[in-house]
Amino acid sequence: MKLQPFFLLIILMATIGCTQAQTNDASFKGKTVTFKAADGVTVTADLYMTANPKAPLIVLHHQAGYSRGAYRPIAPELNKLGFNCLALDQRSGNAAQDIKNETKKAAVKMGKSTKYPDAIPDLEAGLAYAKNVLKANKIIYWGSSYSASLMFYMASKHPNDIQAILAFSPGEYFEIEGKKIASFAAQVKCPAFVTSAKNEQKQWQGMYNVIASGQKQSFLPQAKGFHGSKALWPSNAGNQAYWTAVKTFLKKIN
Repeated sequence: MKLQPFFLLIILMATIGCTQAQTNDASFKGKTVTFKAADGVTVTADLYMTANPKAPLIVLHHQAGYSRGAYRPIAPELNKLGFNCLALDQRSGNAAQDIKNETKKAAVKMGKSTKYPDAIPDLEAGLAYAKNVLKANKIIYWGSSYSASLMFYMASKHPNDIQAILAFSPGEYFEIEGKKIASFAAQVKCPAFVTSAKNEQKQWQGMYNVIASGQKQSFLPQAKGFHGSKALWPSNAGNQAYWTAVKTFLKKIN
């Protein structure tokens, strides 16, 4: 399928279509916001702000079958490191940490497809929101599994807007515009971080090798590890090693 970014339209819709939603999670210290994708789908996201509204912003994207809830254990830790965070629900997903994927529900209601590449308008809308509503000076894109692959696409399409990417367990899970993910990775010039479970390296090594950036970092755990960003959950063994690698990368680019 051929996908177009419709970026100017997204900017307008994200700017005028933003509303604040409610959350029932008492432990959640951020706020839930909504904005429109270019095709009219309402995108739901959790916003975690530090005391510094000008701090670098990390836009967080979940893996298949998940929701923005995947970052409830992660985003507060990133706040402590000095980063504001925006955790999206993409239309390809379901639930995580008992948080349902509201963007998926909105897309299904409108009869939209919810395959992995169909989430691109949601990622575009998140970027427009980060730029035009949050006024972020530095935007970092972070993905998990299928959305980790989409980080290479987004960074290649928006080299002036995305200052760094982190990809947790990316792979050649699909093609975009008839092209493999590695073809987009070869166009990435911003700093890039790639990690995964120990046995997943072969899924991303090829795309990592062709990343054009002179500043790239990879990490593999000594133990088995985990697929996607959930490797950082405090409930998962070995999360400290992943955190150390992430902190090292973020310190270099901050």
